[in-house]
Amino acid sequence: MDREMRKDADRIIEDSLKAVLPDQAVFRALKDFSPGTGRVLLVSAGKAAWQMARAAIDALGPVDAGVVITKYGHVMGEIPGAACYEAGHPIPDSNSFAATRKALELVSGLSREDNVLFLLSGGGSALLESPLIPGEELMDVTGQLLACGADITEINTIRKRFSAVKGGRFALACAPARVFSIVLSDIIGDPLDMIASGPACPDSSTCAQAVGIAEKYSLKLSPAASALLKEETPKELDNVVTKITGSVRELCAAAAKSCQSLGYRPVLLTDRLDCEAREAGRFLSAILQSHAGPGEDLAFIAGGETVVHLTGSGLGGRNQELALAAAPGIAGLKGAALFSLGSDGTDGPTDAAGGYVDGDTMAALNEKGLDLHAILRDNDAYHGLKAVDGLIVTGPTGTNVNDVAVALLRRSR
Repeated sequence: MDREMRKDADRIIEDSLKAVLPDQAVFRALKDFSPGTGRVLLVSAGKAAWQMARAAIDALGPVDAGVVITKYGHVMGEIPGAACYEAGHPIPDSNSFAATRKALELVSGLSREDNVLFLLSGGGSALLESPLIPGEELMDVTGQLLACGADITEINTIRKRFSAVKGGRFALACAPARVFSIVLSDIIGDPLDMIASGPACPDSSTCAQAVGIAEKYSLKLSPAASALLKEETPKELDNVVTKITGSVRELCAAAAKSCQSLGYRPVLLTDRLDCEAREAGRFLSAILQSHAGPGEDLAFIAGGETVVHLTGSGLGGRNQELALAAAPGIAGLKGAALFSLGSDGTDGPTDAAGGYVDGDTMAALNEKGLDLHAILRDNDAYHGLKAVDGLIVTGPTGTNVNDVAVALLRRSR
């Protein structure tokens, strides 16, 4: 491993994550929150739910009551006035359903004078869930969508139809109380009704689209689930004000600033990366190949969210797979490295945020007798990267604004 390149990568990762923690973003959004004399109830859901809730309480002081629902291992302590729950992600589980019942109980029977401060971040689709079909079937359908390579918009279009809280239905449950929603975006282009499946936003997707997605991926659905696909979701809500704060654009800008501080000239390729993880990795490695040779130091930045088509039973995530797929393209290339990470600190069902490779990675894999193509075929990027010290482990970060991949070329050595 090129230790100097890994050191640069670790610095960029640290700087980028610090810059997109939700604290300041929540503080900014709360400047427009005027609760009046009614009660203030807090509901926070998503991977960044605990951090967002804590920031809100720090700004406002204790609320009348609150419910925080986040991923396992993401509760970092007690929050005054709020009950914190951990639940399943990316597939909802019984704890998701139980915690959501607590949230729905909290917002039931409210008056027009009451206020619901609703803090939402990516991962909320699994964590905030009250299914209209049996929980086991909902878990199965979610698993089918994840395995077939459906993108997040397609997944959420389906999940809205099977939920009593998605697609604007949570806001309806709060009515006539006012809902002030602060949303940390984790979807390319910030489509409000798709972030965590839009619990407090009118739904722009249609029944016809949902049916088309089910047919496209040949989803196995019960007759009851098939019927729900044809029931329309709320298209208007008059009790909600929403502030979107934080996005992958901010993550890319933070990465670019850190790269520049290390002497690289940053080049933003896109903040809308949306393709197969392996293809993205090969593409970024090809960019490094094209620019190899004398010249200034360069950093190519791509933000967004890739997908993985499961063909094996290994362990990994889209960022780990992206990084490992880039390794052959930069094999033997001096001063070249690439990393990709999820800003929430968890990539797939693993304890890693993403993966790192450089010009020495392929040689290290070969020395250990590991076949890269077999690893990728089995979707086992986690163990492949672990064998060559290529995992990026940050722990839960408290934010969730998509992924960023950075391809580094240090040519001044």
